[in-house]
Amino acid sequence: MLNLIFIPILVVLMILVIFSGIFIVKQQTSAIIERFGRFTSIRSSGLQLKIPFIDQVAGRINLKVQQLDVMVETKTKDNVFVKLKISVQFQVRKDNVYDAFYKLESPHDQITAYVFDVVRAEVPKMKLDDVFERKDDIAIAVNRELNEAMQSYGYDIIKTLVTDIDPDVQVKAAMNRINAAEREKVAAEYDAEADRIKIVAKARAEAESKRLQGQGIADQRREIARGLEESVDVLNNVGINSQEASALIVVTQHYDTLQAIGEETNSNLILLPNSPQAGSDMLNNMVASFTASNQIGEAMKEQNRKQAGKSKKDRDNDDA
Repeated sequence: MLNLIFIPILVVLMILVIFSGIFIVKQQTSAIIERFGRFTSIRSSGLQLKIPFIDQVAGRINLKVQQLDVMVETKTKDNVFVKLKISVQFQVRKDNVYDAFYKLESPHDQITAYVFDVVRAEVPKMKLDDVFERKDDIAIAVNRELNEAMQSYGYDIIKTLVTDIDPDVQVKAAMNRINAAEREKVAAEYDAEADRIKIVAKARAEAESKRLQGQGIADQRREIARGLEESVDVLNNVGINSQEASALIVVTQHYDTLQAIGEETNSNLILLPNSPQAGSDMLNNMVASFTASNQIGEAMKEQNRKQAGKSKKDRDNDDA
């Protein structure tokens, strides 16, 4: 009867012993085995065996790449407080699992301390603008320092990144105002340049218009003169002398002008002499003006000849 009672108990104990000697290690993980508190072995992923009740799994080490984000507040060279977010990617080396497990109590705290030390040594050497421009230099400095310190503990520093730079709120507002003012300055320069181009183009267009107008007036007057010449020739051919022909042409032009003014409905009131004598007076005035102009021109030519002769005589005397 007692045997029937102890047999199930023994079976249960044997099952417990067997299961206590079997354990599973996940992929990318290492298990540390201790016997009576002393390190025995490192087990990799898969189904593993140990001595029941004697060997113990002291801990497990993650072999995956891990990331630790560290927020560091420090001061720049131009006395601006700024917060930097440093992201450190690290991994335990498979051949240094023992060192990673037994040498460091808290690897995260160790890495954080080194990050604080390096950042607070590098950033105070830079101005705020340089911190933004040279954030890669800060990351390289942190990565180099961490590698040198953590390799002896069995850790590899894969990558270090400066993922955020956050200055004081007032400093950010001032930087935004400076940026806005700079953009407004550039916009004003572009607007001024556009206005200058418009003014130059308008001036060139007006100059071209004036040139074409002058050319048109010159062509018009040339054609009028040619027409008058032909009219005088026609009148001379029918026995009318040049003076009579000129008087007739002036009178005809006079009345044509009066007719053109009368046809313009939007013109203001204009009082002009309309008798034939007015055309004759106009012709006489023109002839007198031409005669006076010719006389003045001949006098100026004579004066220039006298001055030229006097200058030549003076040069001859000087040569003698």
